[in-house]
Amino acid sequence: QVQLVESGGGLVQPGGSLRLSCAASGTIFSLRTMAWYRQAPEKERELVAYITNQRRTIYYVESVKGRFTISRDNAKKTVYLQMNSLSPEDTAVYYCNERPALSSWGQGTQVTVSS
Repeated sequence: QVQLVESGGGLVQPGGSLRLSCAASGTIFSLRTMAWYRQAPEKERELVAYITNQRRTIYYVESVKGRFTISRDNAKKTVYLQMNSLSPEDTAVYYCNERPALSSWGQGTQVTVSS
């Protein structure tokens, strides 16, 4: 069974940075496209970014382009999301998952951007 454990969230002021990590187990991580998603209060979960298994394709939703960077370490079975220039609109619970997403999700990590 695939397990995904997100970490690295927290409270940060506007303009600040955070680095999220997601450790995967129970999957052949190196073969999977991995993605970050987020869900803000009272909103649908949305795809934020994804990275293919050999990093040949990286996608960002328009609202985070130039501010967020997705990366992965296949040896550590970990995917990262470096988030810079954070704004209150980035406040959400952030989840990692494969793309397409598996039916089960981790607990996510809360990111709150507020002064």
